[in-house]
Amino acid sequence: MAAAAAASLEIAPFLQSQLSFSSKSKAGSQSPSVFKIKTPHVENFASNHRTEITKSSRSLTSAATAVTDTQTPAEFRVDILSESLPFIQKFRGKTIVVKYGGAAMKPNQKDNLLASVVKDLVLLSVVGLRPVLVHGGGPEINFWLKRFGIEPVFRDGLRVTDANTMEIVSMVLVGRVNKSLVSLINKAGATAVGLSGMDGRLFTARPSPNSDKLGFVGEVARVDPTVIEPLVNSGHIPVIASVAADEFGQSYNINADTVAGELAAALGAEKLILLTDVAGILENREDPMSLVKEIDIKGVKKMIEDGKVGGGMIPKVNCCIRSLAQGVRTASIIDGRVEHSLLLEILTDAGAGTMITG
Repeated sequence: MAAAAAASLEIAPFLQSQLSFSSKSKAGSQSPSVFKIKTPHVENFASNHRTEITKSSRSLTSAATAVTDTQTPAEFRVDILSESLPFIQKFRGKTIVVKYGGAAMKPNQKDNLLASVVKDLVLLSVVGLRPVLVHGGGPEINFWLKRFGIEPVFRDGLRVTDANTMEIVSMVLVGRVNKSLVSLINKAGATAVGLSGMDGRLFTARPSPNSDKLGFVGEVARVDPTVIEPLVNSGHIPVIASVAADEFGQSYNINADTVAGELAAALGAEKLILLTDVAGILENREDPMSLVKEIDIKGVKKMIEDGKVGGGMIPKVNCCIRSLAQGVRTASIIDGRVEHSLLLEILTDAGAGTMITG
């Protein structure tokens, strides 16, 4: 599957050049974010279930293993693109909100993991999806806090954020991480726009219930996607830092999973994807091979009640449940340590983690 995803990325420059030519030759006739492949019509696949995409039974995995000594690299790349067609048609024109940060951004991860996330986003944009990236940046925040002589403090998994810490959080997330991601996406061939929750009042924050212990840790009180919708509709990739202000202008540090989930609901997204540092939801937390590939809300709630889902996975699952309850079609928790996990999740029927359905 990884070989197939990598082969798909090799085609991206050709798609970008074709898309650029098409938009120049037909200026004003169609949005540059819409990419049409000149092939016989194939029905749009609207089902949420990976197993129902039967016409693509020769999946990307089989395509990767079908390469023979007589097949040229160019033929292999074209074969991969052909196998991706049903998935591209299913999601083309749909908004996909991706949360990247925290565990998936640990400094000890391979450097090319960030590059693979960026390339995946660009490829998805090129073939007509509408990706939106929400990010945190815990490891980077910790690094800068220590440089300023401030020891990071956590309570119940949440960062204790006093006034000095909040200033550094804003500096790192909005000024460093956000602009770095924007630059990398632009360099890879798409057009990204960096925002925080304060821009255009995208998010209005409120203090968390434990603000007396946590300081300026907030929750999302309101979402106004007005500023972001034109960007998505014009084919840009919004990159959102998980910092917002309340009605009085006080800044708050907000959990990026929560921000992504609320934004996905406000945008009417087809899919919410949380990148993390585990394979997904496990039937047995002690067995990394017990991955639950697909589950509905009722099933995942039962797993929480039975104690099978615990620790830091609970807020992620609750975030997914809340977004699904507000109209998001599917939510996935996938392994951000796997290269091109976004492509594996969206453009294959195997996926790259756990998909939760309504």
